[in-house]
Amino acid sequence: MGTARTTRARWIDEGLAVLVEGGSDAVRVEVLAKRIGVTKGGFYGSFPDRQAVLDAMLDRWRTESVDEVLAIIEHAGGDRKSQAVLAGQLTFDEKRLPVDMAVREWARKDPTVADRLRDVDNQRMSLLRNAFADQCADADELEARCLIAFCVAIGSRLLHADHPGRTREQVLSTVRRMVVDTASTPLAPQ
Repeated sequence: MGTARTTRARWIDEGLAVLVEGGSDAVRVEVLAKRIGVTKGGFYGSFPDRQAVLDAMLDRWRTESVDEVLAIIEHAGGDRKSQAVLAGQLTFDEKRLPVDMAVREWARKDPTVADRLRDVDNQRMSLLRNAFADQCADADELEARCLIAFCVAIGSRLLHADHPGRTREQVLSTVRRMVVDTASTPLAPQ
């Protein structure tokens, strides 16, 4: 009876786990093989080289953080603001956030990864622009709201400040009211 071959998906899973734990430099064929419990030669049955698994990891990250999120919010329905809030919750949930943060760190060192991150972030900003467009008559305010919403979605997880007399959830609820629920003069119907 032959030994089962390690799937591409398993190599990618381990690659993403190593990326989160140790950064892009830690993603090495030897490390992945050891974690999976196979020889390094098994890797080459799925990928021609290290760069191929790195590219596949980025493809997986994009699929899970953009394509899957968009499919979920489309299926959920609701107004565009509710969909944008849900997209933020999904994008930065416990499963996706660690990988997203690891990709952001990787992008600081690798221009190709930075380009891919920019593409994903531009898609996310586009979703926010669409969500807030009906309530912002001023293009500058629209762009500022989108940036604030995006920065809060990422940064609130990095900031460990106290909020005297308030919980983090209370403060984030106020931010949501300020950024998502209120706006300048609404656009007049056309």
